[in-house]
Amino acid sequence: MSSFKNRSVRLPNLAFAVRMLFALFLVGTGIMTMGFGVNGYPVGEPPSELDQFMLALEKTGYLIFWVGCLKTVAGTLMFIPRTAPLAILMALPYAFNILLYVIFFAHQYLVVGLPDFAACALLIYCYFDWYRPIFSGPTASIQNSSGGEHAL
Repeated sequence: MSSFKNRSVRLPNLAFAVRMLFALFLVGTGIMTMGFGVNGYPVGEPPSELDQFMLALEKTGYLIFWVGCLKTVAGTLMFIPRTAPLAILMALPYAFNILLYVIFFAHQYLVVGLPDFAACALLIYCYFDWYRPIFSGPTASIQNSSGGEHAL
């Protein structure tokens, strides 16, 4: 079985700072997003094109509450060093979706969306040693409970 000792974090001081800020961002915006899921999306008078898009998502039953819940869970897990690599992967689909959203729909939020995606991408780079076994293939052998050895 692979050891955690072989897994390091690149740029550990920067990774820690970015991880903490990203975790705070995810938890805060996750709670806010869950509020939108419960109370509805706030719109201006008259509704802008962006407001109309968000209202259309709401009417389709888009799972905005669960998106917020996922962000909150990922952000919370990011505070714990052992679960941070998993939390970063959990946040990646959200961060990529936000990147596309701010590029194509909500240009006024580029100042939030670009750093959001950049933080996730940087953290994936910093924690890449944790993900390397995913790409390496089944080469190690493991011991079963009876003491025998089985190739993966």
